[in-house]
Amino acid sequence: NSYHSSIKCALFEALYGRRCRTPIAWTEVGKDKLLGPEIVQETTDKIVQRKERLKVARDRQKSYADKRRKPLEFSVGDKVLLKVSPRKGVVRFGKRSKLSPRYVGLFEIVERIGPVAYRLRLPQELVGVHDTFHVSNLKKCLADVNLHVPLDEVKVNKLKRRWIPIVKVRWNSRRGPEFTWEQEDEMKR
Repeated sequence: NSYHSSIKCALFEALYGRRCRTPIAWTEVGKDKLLGPEIVQETTDKIVQRKERLKVARDRQKSYADKRRKPLEFSVGDKVLLKVSPRKGVVRFGKRSKLSPRYVGLFEIVERIGPVAYRLRLPQELVGVHDTFHVSNLKKCLADVNLHVPLDEVKVNKLKRRWIPIVKVRWNSRRGPEFTWEQEDEMKR
């Protein structure tokens, strides 16, 4: 029996065409009963009115959602990164740790399927993954593919009779170049 701003009345009133009678209003006398074509006309008018009010509410909510939404457009041949969901990442991409990357790969866009879907060229390791993705799961790669950064240093750590080669990686960020040590096999993926 609550008032809804989207349809400008209570749900009971929208469903039954009259206000819900509370114990206080039981003694009130309402309108005369409508019979025949009058009730049909009144019902269709109310349905049209409710639909218009719902459309106004839907448009208002859409305007709020569109304020923070940015349109993403890619062209064929662009390089993109693919978002890995935490739940499906273990199954599809073999990423298991809490600190696993949010985005994987550097994939090329092969085809635009629709206004919000793109087909990617995936490597052989990802044979079981479907090659069409929504635009919200893609992120444009801003790295220069032709830029070759020489390896300054290579370290080798030993852990339980196993050699782990570690390389120094240069990352370009807003603050300038940053350097971190990463495992070599992680950088080859």
